Amino acid sequence: MERGVWYTESMKHLIDCACGREKCDLVIKNVNIFHVFTGEVTRGSVGVADGRIVGVGDYAGKTEYDGKGQYLLPSFLDAHIHVESSLLSPEAFAVLAVKNGTGTIVADPHEIVNVCGIGGAEYIKEAFSRLVVDGVQPLDVLLQLPSCVPATPFETSGANIGGEETERQIGRDLFYGLGEMMNFSAVVGADGDVLKKIAAALGQGKIVDGHAPELSGKELNAYLCAGISTDHECVTAEEFAEKVRGGMYAQIRVGSSTNSVEAGVKAVTETNFRRFLVCSDDKHAEDLERGHIGAALARLVKAGLPAKFAIPMSTLNVAECYHVKDVGAIAPHYFADMVLVKDLEEFAVSAVWKRGVLVAEEGKALFDGTKRYLPATVLDTVHVKDVSPKDFAIMAHGGRLRAISMTPQSLCTDEEFTPPLEGEIDIKGTEFLKLAVVERHFATGRIGLGLVKGFGLKGGAIGITVAHDSHNLIVMGDDDRAMANVVGLLRKAGGGMALVSAAEEDVFPLDIAGLMSSAPHEEVVQRTAQLRAKAFGMGVREGFDPFMSLAFLALPVIPRLKLTDRGLFDLGKGCFVPLEEEKNV
Repeated sequence: MERGVWYTESMKHLIDCACGREKCDLVIKNVNIFHVFTGEVTRGSVGVADGRIVGVGDYAGKTEYDGKGQYLLPSFLDAHIHVESSLLSPEAFAVLAVKNGTGTIVADPHEIVNVCGIGGAEYIKEAFSRLVVDGVQPLDVLLQLPSCVPATPFETSGANIGGEETERQIGRDLFYGLGEMMNFSAVVGADGDVLKKIAAALGQGKIVDGHAPELSGKELNAYLCAGISTDHECVTAEEFAEKVRGGMYAQIRVGSSTNSVEAGVKAVTETNFRRFLVCSDDKHAEDLERGHIGAALARLVKAGLPAKFAIPMSTLNVAECYHVKDVGAIAPHYFADMVLVKDLEEFAVSAVWKRGVLVAEEGKALFDGTKRYLPATVLDTVHVKDVSPKDFAIMAHGGRLRAISMTPQSLCTDEEFTPPLEGEIDIKGTEFLKLAVVERHFATGRIGLGLVKGFGLKGGAIGITVAHDSHNLIVMGDDDRAMANVVGLLRKAGGGMALVSAAEEDVFPLDIAGLMSSAPHEEVVQRTAQLRAKAFGMGVREGFDPFMSLAFLALPVIPRLKLTDRGLFDLGKGCFVPLEEEKNV
């Protein structure tokens, strides 16, 4: 049947159901309906036909669902997330996200693309597309083409996607837009290759996501002149306000490693709330099990944000920002993507519909997420040379050594110094730890060495093959032998997270690109929680996630001092700095 004929018939069916001449396919009765366009709540029923909402009113349906006086909202949209950071396969991620009310995610696969190239993005999309319930995919995935592979030229990545490759790829249906432009200094500096990437996306009519921590004034103006639409890196209310004033959509991040709830809530007003979005960015399996965007809304409301502002920020605002048609509202012609919650304070989810199909109920996904799509592209990706304890030795020559100073609940770091030191340093019994980034894509044997202050680990080492954003192997500890053992465990496992203490050795494999596990989500939640608990038992301070906080110490686009496989990088100075301070300083 030709599309025009089919669409005309479908439209007639919707109209007939809306008028009551025909029964709806589904009616959700006895619910409090939240209207995102006005902030009102009304009591009634919602009629659904052909996967779309036909209206709010008194309808009869072939199937009727009693909402028992609960609240019906549009299903949630996550404005920015890296699926890989959950450590879950796409199938396991979908089970947890959908049962918690999420209907759409804007996913930037730059973690796996930095390891596997475009094949990593193709894997993510294909794995999600294989999930179906009654002919409907339970989770829409708007995949972004990563803009920063590698994020900077100061680290070794498993792939490289330049301007010309971006021009070739961005027009594919695979990609909905261009992922977060983390290399903001290159944008402000009008780097030709970076501008070519942005122009390629804009030329296809596709959105460009931003990443611009602390950018302000003329530099922010310059960044916006490139046509970048969003930012999820705001730290203060003033930064939120300036970026919204400049026309950006500001994303309040409620992730596992960091959040901007307090500052974001302070910045939201009655006149600007339509320019705010809610995102997770990075959400660990253990946290995702407990809740996704609904849990984020609960935090926002608890922090003082009215629900009538918070709900559009996680539904309609996201849909409008990313030009997602017919999603984000309970209104005629909109897709019947809906979530039933018990109240507008905790947002505990009772049921979830996708295109009018019940896909989750009472904490259980109603589709099979146990099968795994595992192409060779994403397997066997950890290639590390043998290491020994001597590879982690640090020599001093009478000067002070730079250390990365960490702050709880923040990805930003600062710079501190040890006292003057001479010879091979011994950090045991001090407030400093050793940090190493081991190149893991090409087995070059290159290792960047540094020091860290503020983390609190004692009596061993921890490590992981998730190290944003090029995902080399990162390890931290106070014992060189333990650090070498961690590297050996991760190499043998083909990637993962590992811990070595005086009492034991433990490793959990991340067999998918060294970033995700093909295990069931229950096992991922249990084992990652066990490893975190053991790391806290070794003295890791509260306010840090032991492994994910470690993973961000290799990200040189976040202020200020970070470590890559090539050495210490100071974002403020825009260059590498020596571990030992120059003596004439």
